[in-house]
Amino acid sequence: MSEVTIPERRAGEAARKPPRPAAWTEHPLAQLTLVRFLEFIREPEALFWVFIFPILLAAGLGIAFRNRPADVLKIATVTPQLAQSLRQEKLLDVEELPAAAAEEALRTGKVALLVAPGAGGGVVYRYDDTNPEGRTARMLADRAVQQAAGRIDPVASTGQYMREPGSRYIDFLIPGLLGMNLMGSAIWGMGFAIVDARRKKLMKRLVATPMPRHYYLLSFLLSRLLLLVVEVGVVLGFGALVFGVPLRGSLPELALLCVLGSLAFSALGLLIASRARTIEAASGLMNIVMMPMWIMSGVFFSAQRFPQIVQPVIKALPLTAVIDALRMNMLQGASLAQVTPQIGVLAGWLIVCFGLALKLFRWR
Repeated sequence: MSEVTIPERRAGEAARKPPRPAAWTEHPLAQLTLVRFLEFIREPEALFWVFIFPILLAAGLGIAFRNRPADVLKIATVTPQLAQSLRQEKLLDVEELPAAAAEEALRTGKVALLVAPGAGGGVVYRYDDTNPEGRTARMLADRAVQQAAGRIDPVASTGQYMREPGSRYIDFLIPGLLGMNLMGSAIWGMGFAIVDARRKKLMKRLVATPMPRHYYLLSFLLSRLLLLVVEVGVVLGFGALVFGVPLRGSLPELALLCVLGSLAFSALGLLIASRARTIEAASGLMNIVMMPMWIMSGVFFSAQRFPQIVQPVIKALPLTAVIDALRMNMLQGASLAQVTPQIGVLAGWLIVCFGLALKLFRWR
């Protein structure tokens, strides 16, 4: 019987030992998610559009549309008597001009209104009725002229000004920018990465490995959730610290709405990229999908401005749903039960888009 050498004995013992479980960082899904994350942070352009651009946009619009006293409107008149009457209104800057100069000032937009004597002791107001400043100036000028002529208001009235956080334009804007950022980063990040991998034949090589296919798609969703913490925190933190935007709802519920919105847009981006083979084709499809939502979903102004006949379509858009839910949570303190319709819309887009994407997805 031959002796067993020490190296052979050790080799046999090692073979009998159960294999050491791999660390979670060595798991294929963890590695794929790390790749997605590193691809993103190594792109300066992506970092700018996701983190810096929303801040610059919020700062610019917040300053441009900040709460400030009512504008003093510049108007012209041609007689000293009318000028004296009109100067009783503090919101009007009255300039007395010759008739020809006053007509020229109105025609070139230097004044919003021209007040001239009319037949029978009346007054004629000349202005562009499509110009909001002209309509406001006409109302203020008529009030000043009537009061100077002895009109007494039958009912006394006073104004009470409300300027608390939640009613300003910046409070309306921040949830809209947050929703737009969730949509843009999810769709662009998902679509371009997948199409680029398909174009470079990287996806074909990955399919040839033992990697489960659903790991590849799942890694995109996990990387989006990791970036979501910073993405949402930067925009909300800037709005709250710089402009005092209120956060009246539950923060965990706000986080859940952001996660659901990001997943819905990620599924939409996955569907868009499921068949595209070139960056140009993917870019065109993404613009076709996102442009109507940028315009109609109420990012910068209320979606109620559109005709009533298209309101059901607007309400069914995922960007409208996420922006409405964010505004209700942040500004009104609404709970998840109160934003159930919006959650239903987002869940519907998530399920339908993800299901179609898995069915249509092209790996080669």
